[in-house]
Amino acid sequence: MNILENYQEDFLLFLEAGFIAVNQLDEISAMALFKTAQMLRPDNSLCKLGYGIINLHKLNLKEAISQFNKVLKEDPANDMAKAFLGIAYSLTFTNTEKSEEILRETQASSDPMIQNLSGTALTFIENTIKKAPSPMEVMRQKKRG
Repeated sequence: MNILENYQEDFLLFLEAGFIAVNQLDEISAMALFKTAQMLRPDNSLCKLGYGIINLHKLNLKEAISQFNKVLKEDPANDMAKAFLGIAYSLTFTNTEKSEEILRETQASSDPMIQNLSGTALTFIENTIKKAPSPMEVMRQKKRG
């Protein structure tokens, strides 16, 4: 009997604890917990989703987008990964239209929490990102001031 077999029933506990660690901004624990969950079930895409959320929290957007796309390649119907992908794209300030398209799509999710997340992100894009000056405009203002 493999030692990992003793912990198969704890997979969801490791995963949930990883998401809690992300929310507590404890990257070291979150990574350890997601890696443990991934060792138990290597084909489960929720671990990759966790890695993506860690990177989104760190604003490492390129890696977050990569992780969310990996999840969607394995599970194209994963609305949570789509919503976080839309959020990550919105924060790049260069893919606003793409992020809005993804977030509008996830607003039709059957999960009310994903609907709420997508709606909040769309409101943020409309009220903040679209009204923010471009990086070039900020540089011009600094040179003037």
